[in-house]
Amino acid sequence: MSQFSKKRFILPSLCALSLASPLAADEQANKGDHYQISDGSSYVAKDFYPTFSWEVTPQYFMFGQMNGLLTSDQVESISAKTNFICIEKAHAVKSPLKYAEAGAKGEIAAFKQTNPDTKALFYFNSAHAYPFTSYTKKFSLKGFDKHPELHSFVLKDKETGKFHTRGNVLFFDVLNPDFRSWWINTVATGVKDTGADGAFIDQMHGFSWLRHDRRTEVQEAMGDMMAGLKNKMPSDKILLGNNAHTKAASTIYPHLDAIMFEHYNDKLISKEGLLRDWAEMLRIAKDGKMTIFRIGLEYDLQVKAAIGENTNKTQQHEIYTKLSQEMAEFYLASYLIGAQPYSYFQYGWGWRLDTGSLVDHPIFHKPLGAPLAAYKRVSKDGWEFTREFERASVWVDTDKRTAKITWK
Repeated sequence: MSQFSKKRFILPSLCALSLASPLAADEQANKGDHYQISDGSSYVAKDFYPTFSWEVTPQYFMFGQMNGLLTSDQVESISAKTNFICIEKAHAVKSPLKYAEAGAKGEIAAFKQTNPDTKALFYFNSAHAYPFTSYTKKFSLKGFDKHPELHSFVLKDKETGKFHTRGNVLFFDVLNPDFRSWWINTVATGVKDTGADGAFIDQMHGFSWLRHDRRTEVQEAMGDMMAGLKNKMPSDKILLGNNAHTKAASTIYPHLDAIMFEHYNDKLISKEGLLRDWAEMLRIAKDGKMTIFRIGLEYDLQVKAAIGENTNKTQQHEIYTKLSQEMAEFYLASYLIGAQPYSYFQYGWGWRLDTGSLVDHPIFHKPLGAPLAAYKRVSKDGWEFTREFERASVWVDTDKRTAKITWK
């Protein structure tokens, strides 16, 4: 049974590379909000963080569907596995609710009714002008010419004068201070309107590659915008940034409470990439922040080969579901080797509700217990790593991409 199961209620409707010395097991026990980091230092969670536990694999879920809210059974299924979620950018926009903030509000209410301790985040993008909310509907490319007052908020090609787009999505211009003020107020309003516990901010690059000569200005503007949002929201709200642990995001990082490691290509889930992740997870934990270790199976080369180019959606779902079970032990082990207090695991093959959030992986529910020490590298230049937990021994070979978790 999940550590969250005892908190659930019946939902009638959905209206709404550090080798530290071993740590004693009793020192690893949860003492209020105090936890041990793998280097032996203490981690103290902020009061507004989710309740964290090593009882089983701590998971984070992020999902959305355009055609409406989740069923009560779907809410129950996810709530049994986590108390930390984010509602994706276009949730329920093709339903009578019409706008993403209405979809998020309804969903967050349902999850909090099921488990009042749920921490739920509102999604917003800092680079792409998705027109899915009532706040951003005017940024729809179709009809955007009718809103000249917003044209300075988006990027234009210097040579052609045409708006930069990806598909039909416009690009925000973070160098415009008026845009930054609008964006800060808009996201803070979205968090308030939806009853969210904070915001997940995606695409935190500011399109710096479109203006190399102003890269430093872009980075400073992004930092200014995140600082503004953090100050605008109530002090007990979480600010989570996607891939904001890199050097390019150094101006953003200080203002965040949590960072997602989105492994959005095969290089990021390579043996070298995973090794870097573990070092970063330690650094971030020492700063008192949370991490989300997000594995997207859609970027695994073995999965790509199995999917091929000629499979239909039903076949793809079947293949993903099957391979997600087969690969769960390797990816779980890859997370556990570097996991720190308030490190969460996210696993799937996309961001929609039907791309993994409703698939049950029994291995994630096995009793885990706190880590007893930092990980060990079996040989100096090798790619085998081990780590001991109270109820599990973890071994992984990130070169051969195989793992074994022995449950005690």
